[in-house]
Amino acid sequence: MAKAKKPSSGISETSMNFLRTYMNTASPVGAESNGQKAWLNYIKSFVDTTFTDPYGTAVGVINPDKSFKVVIEAHADEISWFVNYITNEGFIYLKRNGGVDQQIAPSQRVIIHGKKGPVKAVFGWPAIHTRSGNDDKEQKAKVENLFLDCGARNKKEVEDLGVHVGAVVTYTEGFDEIANGNLIGRAFDNRIGGFMIAEVARLLKENKKTLPYSLYVVNAVQEEIGLRGAEMIARRIKPNVAIITDVTHDTNTPMINKNIQGDCMCGRGPALTYGPAVHNKLLAFIQDVAEKNNIPVQLQAVSRSTGTDTDSFAYANDGCPSALISIPLRYMHTTVEMLHKDDVENTIKLIYESVLALTPKTNLSYF
Repeated sequence: MAKAKKPSSGISETSMNFLRTYMNTASPVGAESNGQKAWLNYIKSFVDTTFTDPYGTAVGVINPDKSFKVVIEAHADEISWFVNYITNEGFIYLKRNGGVDQQIAPSQRVIIHGKKGPVKAVFGWPAIHTRSGNDDKEQKAKVENLFLDCGARNKKEVEDLGVHVGAVVTYTEGFDEIANGNLIGRAFDNRIGGFMIAEVARLLKENKKTLPYSLYVVNAVQEEIGLRGAEMIARRIKPNVAIITDVTHDTNTPMINKNIQGDCMCGRGPALTYGPAVHNKLLAFIQDVAEKNNIPVQLQAVSRSTGTDTDSFAYANDGCPSALISIPLRYMHTTVEMLHKDDVENTIKLIYESVLALTPKTNLSYF
């Protein structure tokens, strides 16, 4: 008798089409609803029920009636800008919405999400011939000297387009595939996580797997400004176990010190994190799953917090054993974030096999 074929976590054409659409759908901090609607529409056929919370975190639930609750989680929000001030000449000054890097902004194309719909604009930047300070040194991009030009010639023309103080600004779409299995785009941090947990739900459904607990597939909002969405939803769900996925730095590019940042590289598998918020027994359990299923993993350490939603889940309620599975990413918080398809597939597989191996009787006690 032939051996049963092991379920594959390979990315199908349908899944890739969703990923492309999802990546190109703006989901800025505090205004994630369009991205969340696309995500919910994709995941709804793979779960038993869905719900959202008041600030927009989206959740799909498998086996909602079970008392033991496991969360697999990512965050949906992307860094962006707020319109802060419109000059009489029609130029638009901004405030950060999350940890945007002002140095990448000059000459970028953006969308202003105004009251009348999307408005195209650019980060204006004077020609090199004209830029100099009093000391003839090159001016650097700063939040206070960056401005948008939407083609208007005065404040009224800007406002007539529906642009207003507080409107959110995102960089334009840019998902693409390049050589050797690499993907690029803005906001892989962390819509790739939302894609991967949705794929886990798809695999469970298509492979007709039955879990002995409730699985909450959580796409949280407002991670980029302090893990706020995870904080809210963790209190609501009160999970027994949480597995979080996010991105981490590929440290093998120029300008990064491995002595400080550690050694992590795209294409070598998901990274597992050691740190106070990460539950050691759950981490060991996931490492064992990886070894048994021949899934390559990398290791990293944090000194205090993980800086991810892991921290919110770990310390919520009475404490929740939590672990972090990260996907290596180059050029984080830019418009050309880069990751490798192999890492996406292996992260999906690791989360999938982990939720299959986990049971309410899995011993996560330190004593």
